[in-house]
Amino acid sequence: MTKQELFALRNGTDVRGTAIAGQDDPVTLTDEAIDLIGRSFFVWVAEKTGVANPTIAIGCDSRLSSPHIAKLMAEAVSRSGGNAIMTGLSSTPSMFMLLQSSFGADASVMVTASHLPYQKNGLKFFLKNGGLEGNDVQEVLEIAASGNFRQGNGIITQKNYLHEYANGLVKMVREQCGSEKPLSGKRIIVDAGNGAGGFYADLVLKPLGADTTGSQFLDPDGNFPNHIPNPENEIAMKSVSEAVVKNKADFGIIFDTDVDRAGAVASTGEEINRNRLIALISAILLEEKKGAYIVTDSVTSDGLAAFIAKKGGVHRRFKRGYKNVINESKRLNAEGKYSPLAIETSGHAALKENYFLDDGAYLVTKLLISLARLSKEGKDLLDLIKDLPEPREAAEARLKFETPDFKEVGKSVISDLTAVAIEKQYLSLAPDNCEGVRINFDKDHGNGWALVRMSLHEPILPINAESDEQGGVKKILSELYAHLKTYSFLNTENLKKLL
Repeated sequence: MTKQELFALRNGTDVRGTAIAGQDDPVTLTDEAIDLIGRSFFVWVAEKTGVANPTIAIGCDSRLSSPHIAKLMAEAVSRSGGNAIMTGLSSTPSMFMLLQSSFGADASVMVTASHLPYQKNGLKFFLKNGGLEGNDVQEVLEIAASGNFRQGNGIITQKNYLHEYANGLVKMVREQCGSEKPLSGKRIIVDAGNGAGGFYADLVLKPLGADTTGSQFLDPDGNFPNHIPNPENEIAMKSVSEAVVKNKADFGIIFDTDVDRAGAVASTGEEINRNRLIALISAILLEEKKGAYIVTDSVTSDGLAAFIAKKGGVHRRFKRGYKNVINESKRLNAEGKYSPLAIETSGHAALKENYFLDDGAYLVTKLLISLARLSKEGKDLLDLIKDLPEPREAAEARLKFETPDFKEVGKSVISDLTAVAIEKQYLSLAPDNCEGVRINFDKDHGNGWALVRMSLHEPILPINAESDEQGGVKKILSELYAHLKTYSFLNTENLKKLL
């Protein structure tokens, strides 16, 4: 396998590729690639930890290819002289948390490709101090390409950790609510989308007294036959919302495939995701300590910023990408600015109190603690965000670059739009922008804002727009379309459709 082929598998801080061939989609995450990466990760862990023959735990989600990949990883570790512990069906957060326990592993690997289609798969890596950064993954792939491996005869064992992880969540709720079954009398629905999150209903909610009648798609199925396990997906959110209403539930929970993201639904069937989810967990944390810095990605609304300020917090928009917002929150804390939360509109949420681990199950558990407390006062979770200003309209378009040098031409597009915003009196640049260009439109030209930025990993130019008036988004997008359609290398059809 060539170095170029190996490096093509890097996806930010993960490794991702095609594990099951499809039409015009050949396998790139081959058995050879898994073996090379497994052996190189072992070498990298030994060097970083100083442990001569580290023990590595390997878990996987419900994808069709995941058990096979996990087995190959375990064999690669054992042939290098290390012991491998196969944890079976796991969540990504649990694979980090086991490193904080007496489980017996020095590092861990999660086999998952998050919300991507069934034929895709990948690897996420952890040490005891957190997940690997992009440069760490680069080093692992460098070792894989060099072939500088070790030889040995380690052993492979099997040991589940998900039960212990779930017990930790149950214990947290009981301690903070002062009751063995604080969710008694509450009907709470879980939609796992046939991913790895089905455990939450039986291992967390039921021990806390909740009625989980109406929960759906809990059984692992790598075909994902019902809907994509993704809190950002409209079909998925509609499915869990309808289930909440149909079963007269008090609350609904939806996880992505590997449970590092989550969304929620109120008893009314209203979705609690994106800005609403950020506002809800921010309100809870700001009740605990005023003046806290809440770090979000760049596409959050102006209404959310006003809400956080009203609750006594400081909103810090930052670059999209869950590692980016986490690292920014860590930086603020290092400067002495208390920042308890780093969260994306995608549902990735990392709390300082939980190792800054993006953990969907931990996030909704925090929400359930508040739900239990508020119910004693005759209140609901939505009461915490009833004063959240929400836009009248919102839209997103993703435009594809039709040129291989999309990164360079993308920079020129952003630069040109910045110049346009400076030139026209009815436009202005957002003062807290940190990626792409965020443009404010005055009341006569859309009464809102638009963010135009480059995708982190794809040849895509995403555009997000919001307006506080009916028809405002169309005005905003029309202005952008008039400019962007002049670029021959940019496919603007998705933007045109919104007009």
